[in-house]
Amino acid sequence: MNPQSPHPLSVRASRYSWYVVVLCMVAYIFSFVDRQILSLMIEPIKADLQISDTQFSLLSGLAFSLFYAFMGLPIAYLADRSSRVRIIAIGVAFWSIATAACGLSKNFLQMFLARMSVGVGEAALTPATYSMLSDLFPKEKLGRALGLYSMGAFLGGGLAFLVGGYVIEALRDVPAIDLGWLGQVRSWQIAFFIVGLPGVLVALLIALTIRDPERKLGDREQKATVRDGLRFLRRHRATFACHYLGFSFFAMCQYALMGWAPAMYIRQYGLSPLEVGYILGGILLVLNTAGVFCAGWLVDGLQKRGRSDAALISGMLGAACTIPFVIGSVTAGNLQLSVLLMGPAMFFCAFCISTSAAAMQVLTPNRLRAQVSALFLLVSNLIGLGVGTTLVALLTDHYFKDPKAVGSSIGIIVTLAGLLCLWLLGSGRKHFRRSLGEEQRARPEAAAPLNSTTAAAN
Repeated sequence: MNPQSPHPLSVRASRYSWYVVVLCMVAYIFSFVDRQILSLMIEPIKADLQISDTQFSLLSGLAFSLFYAFMGLPIAYLADRSSRVRIIAIGVAFWSIATAACGLSKNFLQMFLARMSVGVGEAALTPATYSMLSDLFPKEKLGRALGLYSMGAFLGGGLAFLVGGYVIEALRDVPAIDLGWLGQVRSWQIAFFIVGLPGVLVALLIALTIRDPERKLGDREQKATVRDGLRFLRRHRATFACHYLGFSFFAMCQYALMGWAPAMYIRQYGLSPLEVGYILGGILLVLNTAGVFCAGWLVDGLQKRGRSDAALISGMLGAACTIPFVIGSVTAGNLQLSVLLMGPAMFFCAFCISTSAAAMQVLTPNRLRAQVSALFLLVSNLIGLGVGTTLVALLTDHYFKDPKAVGSSIGIIVTLAGLLCLWLLGSGRKHFRRSLGEEQRARPEAAAPLNSTTAAAN
């Protein structure tokens, strides 16, 4: 064998590691299809359940984010101490069944409870995946692995619009179906069955083909406790306050845009769900996906050039570029111009996911990563999804008092949230650099920069 050629076992291990990333990304795709398809069906759901924009925002935002956020902490605690593969598989199966249950809802309360259940299941995926990938990949490849996994959010969001629009159009003239004691279901309810139940197969594939990787040396010597996690966060409280809140306001930009853009195009421009699905689905599949991956590469590139706060710099760039494109899109007054500006708005908005993940993983010890990630998801989902989508609805219902003004509401919320993000991440850079330096001195093997070339240069 050529001494310079890679060993077959190492090649096989590398392929397996990327297989795990891809399969977890597929699960992430399903999670976003299941959570995002709701926004495309806003008008029939509002009509059948007889609810307002504000009540709909509670279904799409608070109902999901409340339990998604709070269940993430105990699930992350389990992920730091037990099989991450088992946790992921159970979570995928649970939220898939809960999504199908949304199709049985007859009123606001039933839909609220079903959406809460979706949040409980989806809370298992990301903290356990972040922890698992950190054990599968070296630091110099972790940014790209997290970026590829994070692409599932926008692939899923895009497919939710594309598939959802097609399903709604295909079922438009289908009469209500009588399911006996379950009652009648309409076309929008059938759509939940179609997108939800296939996720059970993904759960089985994860359980049967992935093995939980061994935790890296130095982090498996003792089990992490909640007290350990709180002590770590308290030691770096300024860093994590700026990180958690800054990226949470960036997430608010993302959720406000993705959650209400369909309503804007339906109400202001008279598009059908199918047309909106094709437009926004295409944008999310191409430009949002590219944005996540480009952000991951940007973080790795800046790390290589010696910028230890690369993730925060990349996040600030994304937020700064998101604001003007969103304002231009929602105030365009012309469909073609609005769509043209929506593309780069979605591209830069996508920087939020991989940059926030990279900053956490490089600083946090392996045995605490799931807990730290779960707490971030709690804060970012409560602020970004729970509060952000509802603020848009409140402005539309109570300030503008006009459903067609939803675009103006989006623009206001994205601008305010984006500016807060820039201030917090900018203020947090010095704290992040100081915290990273402290962790590198204490645990050089665990807190090295994502790119090993950077570590050598420093």
